Amino acid sequence: MPDEPQWPTEDDDAESGVVPEGPTLQVSRPSLDQPTMRLPIAPVLSQPSTQESLRSSPVRSAPNGAGSAARASGVPLQGSGGPAGGSSGGKSHGQVGPDGGQPRQVEPPRAAPMRISPGAEATPVAAKTARVDQLPVSEPSWFDQSVRPESQAPRPQPPRHEPLRQERVEQAPPPRQEEPVRETLPVSGYDEEPEDRLTGSDEPKKGRKPLVVVLGLLVVAALAGATLYAVNEFGGPAAVEIKPPAPPAAVQPLVKAVTAGGPAPSPAGVKSVLAGPAGNSALGTLTGSVVDPANGTVLWQQGDTTAATPASSLKILTAAAALLSLEKTDQLSTKVVQGAEPGTVVIVGGGDPTISGTPGSSVYPGAAALDDLVNQVKQKGQVTKVQFDLSRYTGEALGPQWETADIAGGSVAPIVPFMLDGGRLNPKNDVSARTGSPAQSAADAFAQRIGAPGATPGTAVQGAQVLGEIKSAPIEQLVDNMMQISDNVLTEAIAREVAIKTGNEPSFAGGVKAVRDVLTKNGFDLTGANFVDGSGLSATNKIPAKLLTDVLATAAKPTLDDPRTAKLRPLLTALPVAGGSGTLAGRYGGSASGGKGWVRAKTGTLTGVNALAGVVVDVDGRVLVFSFMSASNRNPELEVRPALDVMAAALRGCGCS
Repeated sequence: MPDEPQWPTEDDDAESGVVPEGPTLQVSRPSLDQPTMRLPIAPVLSQPSTQESLRSSPVRSAPNGAGSAARASGVPLQGSGGPAGGSSGGKSHGQVGPDGGQPRQVEPPRAAPMRISPGAEATPVAAKTARVDQLPVSEPSWFDQSVRPESQAPRPQPPRHEPLRQERVEQAPPPRQEEPVRETLPVSGYDEEPEDRLTGSDEPKKGRKPLVVVLGLLVVAALAGATLYAVNEFGGPAAVEIKPPAPPAAVQPLVKAVTAGGPAPSPAGVKSVLAGPAGNSALGTLTGSVVDPANGTVLWQQGDTTAATPASSLKILTAAAALLSLEKTDQLSTKVVQGAEPGTVVIVGGGDPTISGTPGSSVYPGAAALDDLVNQVKQKGQVTKVQFDLSRYTGEALGPQWETADIAGGSVAPIVPFMLDGGRLNPKNDVSARTGSPAQSAADAFAQRIGAPGATPGTAVQGAQVLGEIKSAPIEQLVDNMMQISDNVLTEAIAREVAIKTGNEPSFAGGVKAVRDVLTKNGFDLTGANFVDGSGLSATNKIPAKLLTDVLATAAKPTLDDPRTAKLRPLLTALPVAGGSGTLAGRYGGSASGGKGWVRAKTGTLTGVNALAGVVVDVDGRVLVFSFMSASNRNPELEVRPALDVMAAALRGCGCS
């Protein structure tokens, strides 16, 4: 710690019995070895010294009342050096103490600190010197001490009684709690004169708030000016007036709704267009008709009242009977009920052939899942025996003139009220080979999953407790599905549902009768129609082409004034799209490509028989209905079917007015 200046007193000198050689002021500068420098305090010098004085840094007046102590002891406070007429040297640095109002200025020594006494030569003090910038950072530098403002004189303090000439003290006196005036002193050495100055941080800081306010006002003014300019430049006050919204843009859809407002084709025009396609020898014996459903006009006909084999186009009649007699939201239900013995359950077939045996693998959209039925029954308790009840249907499982080879060929399966995936062995393939015992296979799959032995036929007890139930997709969706993929099993199941609804026997004969009854009841003329199944699989089926066009024309009327039209409208959307879906997905290439996307029709294929019946939109936006049936021994895939496609495509290109 730096030594404090020690001031002698008269009492101390008197007691020591030693003649004082002159009062001295001890100043200690902090450094590594704490060298000291004593400065004499003497009366006014008789004459200035010719010897260059030692330069020093400013020396503050001693704190804690040092000035007062000096005054009390009678020590003069002016000048430095020896007594008058005999000083060893020393330059006057002005007054020290309160009389002069300025602290004593003593310059820092250039060399080793010197002890200077009055009337004696300067004697070097054996001590080391250190540059201020080499001071250890752990001790505060003397230059860092605060300095009182020059304009303020030191406040008198009572004298401190401390031992004389104490070289060191343990702790520097605490600085006065006054507002310091900072100094920036050079720290590069002792050969520069110190200057009192304010550092950059001591300068008064200018507030930024006025600047921000000014900038904000300028921005607002600029925006206001820009707004006024824009208003005046782009229309003045009228530009800011609220105007009504612009009318909606005119939309010209590429796909136009069909209406009856287009030019009506004439029979002569249609006959001219179809003359070439209808004369293709690949068609063999061709019967058919074309009708405008908007007015019922027959535009073209060729043997349309002559009965011919329709093949699968007969499904149009079965689908129409279902839509006319059943609710579109009706569903086919399959249940499992409690058996007569404990642990026995009975599967009651509900006529749904679309139940999915493998989740996610079905050609029937919206099909119920066998696993759901199994899980429901498991929750009711343990099952030790499984039976299945097929009493919903009666009669033969295969239709008249059906061939057993069609089962392996994938066209059909025995018609029973309980089966999985339409009896397919591959549930993902609509033309997959079928099983000859679809009910047994389905019941065994149920028993295996529920943990019981193989299933056996049985009969459900009337009013037995229902342990589980699953339902098919709605009738409307089932009709759509059977038309798209021309599913014979599903068609026969729907025909039986029509029979049950109309009070007929749920068999092949009952289904046929039910279809005829419903169509006749709704005003369709079935003269010349003779069929033995609902799917058209039998080659003995005969119907006139006119019956097909009559049903389709009713479904395609432009208005729904006829109640039959409202019920039959889903029949049109169930028809496969030329080149797009169902049994027409791979057709309408080559010369028939003009009909792609514009023709929707039900196909029919048997050995030597091909049929096509549906609707087409001509270039004038008019809907036309047609039915064509061909009996030919020519190649069906390469000749007959493409020839029928060309006929329908010709109607698409017909203005024919």
